[in-house]
Amino acid sequence: MQSYSALLEHFDKSGETRHGLPGSVYTDDTIYRLEQQSLFSNNWVFVGFSHEMDNVGDVRPIDVAGVPIFLLRGLDGQISAYHNACRHRNLKLIATDGNTKRMIRCPYHHWSYDLCGALKNAPYFGGEIREVPADFRYEDNGLKPIGCEVWYDWIFVNLSSEPASFENFLAPILRQLGDNNVSDFKPVTTVELGTVACNWKLLVENFIEPYHVQFVHKSTTDQPLEDHYTVIDEHCLGSAVQISEEQLQNAREGTLGVTSHYLTLFPNFVLGTYQPDQIGVHLNIPEGVSSTRQKRVIYIHSDSRYSDEQIQHLHDLWRSVHLEDHEMCERLQQGRHSPLSQMGGVLSPYWENSVRKYQELVADAIRPALHEA
Repeated sequence: MQSYSALLEHFDKSGETRHGLPGSVYTDDTIYRLEQQSLFSNNWVFVGFSHEMDNVGDVRPIDVAGVPIFLLRGLDGQISAYHNACRHRNLKLIATDGNTKRMIRCPYHHWSYDLCGALKNAPYFGGEIREVPADFRYEDNGLKPIGCEVWYDWIFVNLSSEPASFENFLAPILRQLGDNNVSDFKPVTTVELGTVACNWKLLVENFIEPYHVQFVHKSTTDQPLEDHYTVIDEHCLGSAVQISEEQLQNAREGTLGVTSHYLTLFPNFVLGTYQPDQIGVHLNIPEGVSSTRQKRVIYIHSDSRYSDEQIQHLHDLWRSVHLEDHEMCERLQQGRHSPLSQMGGVLSPYWENSVRKYQELVADAIRPALHEA
């Protein structure tokens, strides 16, 4: 393989038609590790859904950038994030989803923390059951918090010691959503999609561009390519389609043929709006350089009334759409092992300019680490 410092040579060439990221950005384990350390460690990363943690004391262990952390709904009803390690011997505290009641207790030596992360008990640490060394302070040995914010139902964490403004992070997608108030929607079903044999970025890039829709989704959607346009608004990238009343009336029964926005926030938040009353949000969890676990939560407007049968239809329709995308993304992953992929292929300057911008953000995030590799 070429040296890491020269990896982006073709990608950086100017011209109306630009190259995409080289194949090894999607297949190389070292680049994946550098990406975790530089990209996922310094951005607001989407990690879960708050409605899945409804009760005080609910916990969920997750990994971000290879770092074990856990989410916790505290006594104040808010969700926080902490490093998933006991302050004593650094044992992983939370192993599975569940509820801790009023206390988080390490199973190894029973160090215990309250739902605000404060250390409350370190039994026998100084000899006797309540004894501690003279230089030991409970307040210095609580759980270590991580930057955590919740936007409506969506949980984000940031591992950086100085996280960027979350308000600024949301600003471009709020502009694109306009009058669509996400708090007016409620979750109604989850589509569990399992593991997809591709790099996580391919799933995001696939969602961003409309170029494939009329070819890949011809049996599940009625959204002509020429009615789409791309969205590039800072780190909010995607596309949208405006469907006329006539097109809406002529859409085939059982297919998606509505005005829609397909919006992402770099690096991994994916949201679609489907007029008049539906939102879909994907959670893509990298499991390795060529493996990603995916789920989709479907929301409907709180004023809408859907029967169980209608909700099941939505579930089945979106599962079909995703499976169509999965086949393409897995074949994209396979193609990344071709020597041709080291030139990155070429991107449409019209339909894939938002993909190009997304890839530029990826490249900028990993570029310093590549030069040191």
